[in-house]
Amino acid sequence: MAASPGSNTQGGTPGTPRVLRAMNDRAALELLAAHGPLTRTRLGELTGLSKPTASQLLTRLESVGLVRTTGNVTGRPGPNAQLYEIDPAAAHVAALSVDQEGITAAIADITGQAVGEHRVTAPATDASVTNRTGELVAEAVDGALAAAGLGRDDLHSTVIGTPGALDPRTGTLRYAPHLPGWQSRTLRDDLAEVLHTPIVIENDVNLAAIAEQHHGTAQDFDDFALVWADEGVGAAIVLHGTLLRGATGGAGEIGYMPLPGAPLARGGPDAAARPDGGGGFQKLVGSPAVVELARDHGIDAPTATKALSAALRTPGPGDEVLTELARRLATGLASVVAVVDPELVVLSGEVAQAGGDRLRQLVEAEMTGLALPRPQLRISEIEGDPILIGALRTAVADARQTVFDTARFDA
Repeated sequence: MAASPGSNTQGGTPGTPRVLRAMNDRAALELLAAHGPLTRTRLGELTGLSKPTASQLLTRLESVGLVRTTGNVTGRPGPNAQLYEIDPAAAHVAALSVDQEGITAAIADITGQAVGEHRVTAPATDASVTNRTGELVAEAVDGALAAAGLGRDDLHSTVIGTPGALDPRTGTLRYAPHLPGWQSRTLRDDLAEVLHTPIVIENDVNLAAIAEQHHGTAQDFDDFALVWADEGVGAAIVLHGTLLRGATGGAGEIGYMPLPGAPLARGGPDAAARPDGGGGFQKLVGSPAVVELARDHGIDAPTATKALSAALRTPGPGDEVLTELARRLATGLASVVAVVDPELVVLSGEVAQAGGDRLRQLVEAEMTGLALPRPQLRISEIEGDPILIGALRTAVADARQTVFDTARFDA
């Protein structure tokens, strides 16, 4: 795994000692990040470096604050071997999950360990929050930093997950008219100025798929679709291990997809701002639709989670609710499957979690004959907020690209 004299990399002349040293440093740091604490001998085995070279590498990384010692290996014959690990303090990142009720921020160190979290309540329907986006983001991040015992100067970068998608051509957040304070063309620059870090704004369902890809039920799949059914409805499509984004960042906005029995979402992305919530797939399987469906069958509950919990324990009317919901979900899923032919479909969000395996089985049965491809169908098993988990994963990966580049110390 060690770099050879013929290797090439950006930021230097191929084959020079400085470039080769930086490549070996990065390889070692990635191994420590993936495996946790390692001895000098084990790191040498994994990288292919000699013991003297591995020792020099670890001494160098320790001197620049990227690696630290963390005890010894015991219980073996001979001297106890020193263990080395990534120094968690080498960098910290912020991740935020934005929804219609507020903003949740979390802080993680460079190893990916979450060290602080804070929630700011800010209902999108409250006109007073419209012009306070930067202030609210700062409040959420500052609260999470305080919980971690850190300050803004400790932050390296920030990833924000929101409904909708940032149009790469205009910089405007599209498909999220229900977040009026987030529509500025200069949003990313404005937030970067507030937090003094680079800002990445990513679709929330895409981040949930990243969490599923690295920590959840999709870990062994390169081609899968995650379908999110919650207050909003959307999908993330992963092909050959890479997210499909589309020309305007709107790939997977299946909430607007026209389906039999649903009003058409005429007027494009802005249709969701209408009092009826727009139209399409979201009007059939979103959380409000589930509450309404349950009520039509005599089950009165304030949320989709409570409605489906009641349906699962109510023979007769509850069975009818679940069967109809499964039919609606299967009809929409069939369209996705027919176009992208994923190996796996992951159901996530409030509706899927509340319906559980009973709903999954009914959806699977309903899909028979609707589409020729027959992907595996699973319920998400991510514990916690998958959007926040995906945002932290993305922020840490982005930070490592810079922090693990030891060539910067030679500049």
